[in-house]
Amino acid sequence: MKITIAAVGDLLMKKQMIASAAREGGFAPIFSKVKPYLRKSDLTIGNLETTFSGKHFREEPGKLLFNSPDKFAATLRNLGFDVVGTANNHCMDGKLSGLRRTLNVLDRHGLRHTGTYRTAREARKKLIVNVKGIKIGILAYTKGTNGIPVPAPSLVNRLNQKKIIADVRSLKSRTDFIIACLHFGKEFRTHPDRHQIHLIQLLFNNGVNVVLGAHPHVLHPIRMYKVKDIDGLTRNRVAASSLGNFVSTELPRHTARLRGTILMLTLTKNAKGITDVLKISCLPTRILQNVEKKNVYRVVPDR
Repeated sequence: MKITIAAVGDLLMKKQMIASAAREGGFAPIFSKVKPYLRKSDLTIGNLETTFSGKHFREEPGKLLFNSPDKFAATLRNLGFDVVGTANNHCMDGKLSGLRRTLNVLDRHGLRHTGTYRTAREARKKLIVNVKGIKIGILAYTKGTNGIPVPAPSLVNRLNQKKIIADVRSLKSRTDFIIACLHFGKEFRTHPDRHQIHLIQLLFNNGVNVVLGAHPHVLHPIRMYKVKDIDGLTRNRVAASSLGNFVSTELPRHTARLRGTILMLTLTKNAKGITDVLKISCLPTRILQNVEKKNVYRVVPDR
């Protein structure tokens, strides 16, 4: 059995792009050039770095708060996205009502999600996606919420090592493969720091197969190497500490923030039931701004 997983970094929908999409009749034209690559994989994952807080969303002076029209969720589903991680520093931008509404909108559009929850009971359920008979557990955690208080700790998965390891161990017996989405690191730094490297290693040792990182908004090197975990299983582990911005608007001089990648993972499950990463490949992507006229945006393969 063989499947492919496509993973991208930050899905950042800023005001200029939302206004541009409204003028173009929707978000679809922005992604038309990358859509075929996202749709052809068996599972597509991204980091939802915005909210669907609805009309009650309030801007606050001096604060960078994100909110997107519900149509963006429909676009993501149409592009082939199956799962989004929602644990990041912007997940509370619309307060508790925005967090809950975001998950309701994702549910309505058939997008699975992990990392934030409406209730403590929901938080106890772990996301397991069955892809052609391969059971994949997907977890997501964030370093913080930009200082916005979370009413109950269980509603947003924080980067707590003990909790992460407990979650991984609880998934180990119920899944063939585990992906951890981590929102961590320093913005605009092009390599992981020692704390990130240590955490990734700890997760690999406990049985995580792939770490997908976000938050720096620039691409980090992606590595695959064999690690024997505490259960004695030697597997190919993939460390992608930052996949960069998949979609965003940036000042033109910040070229690194306009680049991302579609990470393609090929997984196999053999006759003994062992699932492993067979190979990885990357399709670099670039965000074009002011395409032919001002404030027209496109995400394109950067070959």
